[in-house]
Amino acid sequence: MIENEVTLSFLDRNLTWLWDAKNPAGGEQVEIKKVLNNNVVITLNAEEQEMVVMGKGLAFQKKVGQAVEEEKIEKMFVLQDEETSSKLDQLLKYTSEKYLDIASEILTYAQKHVPYQLNEYLYVALTDHLSFAIARYEQGIELKNNLLYEVRKYYKREYQIALRCLGIIEKHTGIRLNDDEAGSIALHLVNSQVSGENMQAAVQVTEMVESILNIVKYFYQMELDETTINYERFVTHLRYFAVRFIRKETAKDTVDDFMHEQVMRKYQQAYQCTERINLYLEKNFNWPLSQDERVYLTVHIHRVTYREREINEEN
Repeated sequence: MIENEVTLSFLDRNLTWLWDAKNPAGGEQVEIKKVLNNNVVITLNAEEQEMVVMGKGLAFQKKVGQAVEEEKIEKMFVLQDEETSSKLDQLLKYTSEKYLDIASEILTYAQKHVPYQLNEYLYVALTDHLSFAIARYEQGIELKNNLLYEVRKYYKREYQIALRCLGIIEKHTGIRLNDDEAGSIALHLVNSQVSGENMQAAVQVTEMVESILNIVKYFYQMELDETTINYERFVTHLRYFAVRFIRKETAKDTVDDFMHEQVMRKYQQAYQCTERINLYLEKNFNWPLSQDERVYLTVHIHRVTYREREINEEN
């Protein structure tokens, strides 16, 4: 399996909140099962399904087993898989819950304008992506999307939807992200279509992703924690790459020689691992990595392995 099958359940097959904010609990007492932060808790509904309950300060100084004041509840939604609460727990340690709202509105809009069912895990992935995109913007860092040209050319519908979504982000944050971020949002939508490829393509994508992950594990002699957000980002990047290979799509290089040299020098071990991956791809698929792919893959490998080593050293 390439991704964890973490899903959210929706009303009318859309990413919509379950109740109106004025009376979301319907008069039922909401008992806390898990506190994610001061504004978000996990509870159970009448059908014993896990739910996320959100509201400003609703969990402040609250403990498991205590009830939440109904007047503080703003939004609620059902969790279909228990692993989702773990993912949200990780995410909300470093991410404001306002990005949950933005992701919900974006995916509700997107679902109405695409003819296929979006992968429901996009909710978590997009929330994570938006938080990092806004953080980078506030730090004055604007990364170029090396697939923007291809996104505009091959995924016109998704790209137009993503451009409209920039307006949703601006409405909530006052920040207007550039077209490169529209390309990234479009890629999240495209990524949800992998299940629509034929079986042979799906098998080939799986083989490529798993083989690259095994190369990284063997090179570093370490296991990667598959429950972390960094791991999810890495796998998502590999999926994008593999799907482009399956569809015979090529990308223009946007990373200059200076940046390539800097990354190669700064992350020497990760770059050496990237070279191993390049040999595997050339031998098995006759597809050598472009300079862009070498840079981005090196950065992803460094991030996922560096954090893993830190944890191992702490233990």
